[in-house]
Amino acid sequence: MKHLLLLLALFTGIARAACPPAPVSPSASQAAAWAATAPDRGPLWRISRGGHSSYLFGSLHVGKVDWAYPGPALRKAWAETEVLAVELDPADVGPALAAMPRPAPLPPALARRVDAQAVAACLPRGALAAAPAMLQLSTLMLLEARRDGFDAGFGQDLMLLARAKAEGRPVQSLESIEEQLAALEPTSAELPQVVDGALKQLQRGQVRAPLRRLAEAWARGDMKTLVSYERWCGCAGTPAERAWFKRLNDDRNVQLAARIDALHGAGQRLLVAVGALHMSGPDALPRLLAQRGFTVEAVHPAK
Repeated sequence: MKHLLLLLALFTGIARAACPPAPVSPSASQAAAWAATAPDRGPLWRISRGGHSSYLFGSLHVGKVDWAYPGPALRKAWAETEVLAVELDPADVGPALAAMPRPAPLPPALARRVDAQAVAACLPRGALAAAPAMLQLSTLMLLEARRDGFDAGFGQDLMLLARAKAEGRPVQSLESIEEQLAALEPTSAELPQVVDGALKQLQRGQVRAPLRRLAEAWARGDMKTLVSYERWCGCAGTPAERAWFKRLNDDRNVQLAARIDALHGAGQRLLVAVGALHMSGPDALPRLLAQRGFTVEAVHPAK
């Protein structure tokens, strides 16, 4: 019986270790120390036109607990601006999703594979079934990222949103939930390959290494590595995956640039925080804004 109990305890410990660890909030002393010593992370530009300046920050939607504090350059950008502009204010998401029709379910074979990954991540069976397909997969990948200390709650954009709400700073959404979901969801022709590719990455344990590389490049402001993301992420190996990724990332930039242009043109001094991958490629946001007459100057890393 003693040996049986030891084996049971060992098995239980292994099973629990297999669950993605929950994020741990910092103590008051840790938070104070990190806030006082945070280095600059992520690419940052000053964009100027019409006699005033705004800032463009390439954020990362996940982070480590000590990353959720702005460095000197980002603090300066905050002090010199008056409006926070983000892809989408989370406060707008809940009501909009509740009013939308339930998405079409995944084909049964894919749904079973997603559910198996959800159970492996210690979620209840069927917990993700009501969400759009790519939100289901994003949730699973974010849970996998917790194994390396990353969490969406420590992302720079959420940190900036929390600060804006605390200070009463206006927040502007650059997109609607409908626009984001339209870009996020693959077409019916793309969906089987895109979902299958993401599930294979999860099943083979191939999510964490690319995310670590992405996060480390982001923290350095290493645009060369970010520009080549599709070549090493393992997420763009088929024509369907590449078409979906282009629509998700590059194709949104034209409209994002137009809305930044309109807000800045109305006299607002903006701190714009959007995903850092929108700063890469032929339709990178800094390039599109320069085409619209902005003077674009790199702040971090300084050129």
